[in-house]
Amino acid sequence: MHPGMSWLTRLGFVAPSAASTAGDEAALLARLADGDADALEQLYRRESGAVYRYALALAGDEAAALDAVQEAFAQLLRGPQAYQAGRGSLGAYLAGMARHQLLNQWRDARRHVPLDDSLAADDSAEAQPASDSRLQQAQQQDGLWAAIRALSWPQREAIVLVDLQERSYADAAAIAGISVDVLRTRLHRARQRLADLLAVGERP
Repeated sequence: MHPGMSWLTRLGFVAPSAASTAGDEAALLARLADGDADALEQLYRRESGAVYRYALALAGDEAAALDAVQEAFAQLLRGPQAYQAGRGSLGAYLAGMARHQLLNQWRDARRHVPLDDSLAADDSAEAQPASDSRLQQAQQQDGLWAAIRALSWPQREAIVLVDLQERSYADAAAIAGISVDVLRTRLHRARQRLADLLAVGERP
């Protein structure tokens, strides 16, 4: 976790699992190019979770996130040869395609899609009074997501990619289609803005 951002872990964010080995990935992609449906299923199982979490956090809409993930894998199925391992991980490539789909949706709507507050809510189905600690955690989560909603799309994306998903700067920059230097600048400004918003929210 990045220095000064450990509160994200306390609020329940978990880093995505480690990527598969390049050799295994290449073999699956070769099988996919030959029309092996099982290869697509294996790739989907391994990569879809992180891509979906990224799309959901960025768009805030479950249906939009699912559509973006499905479109990313549909594009992979149509042209697996378009992926070039030397330009980044397969997960970053898929996330980039999902991002493109979300941006198209956002541009069509001419507005940002608000983050889904259900991501920050307690999803327990038990009708029991919450403890003080659980209420406090829920309030912290609500405050965090409200602050993230106030960020611009580029700043929100930088926070989601690097601090929530814990991607490398290279992967995050590849997904966003920007240089690492630009990503660092956006992330720095996003963290400052987020800290300011959270500080305001904590004032009595």
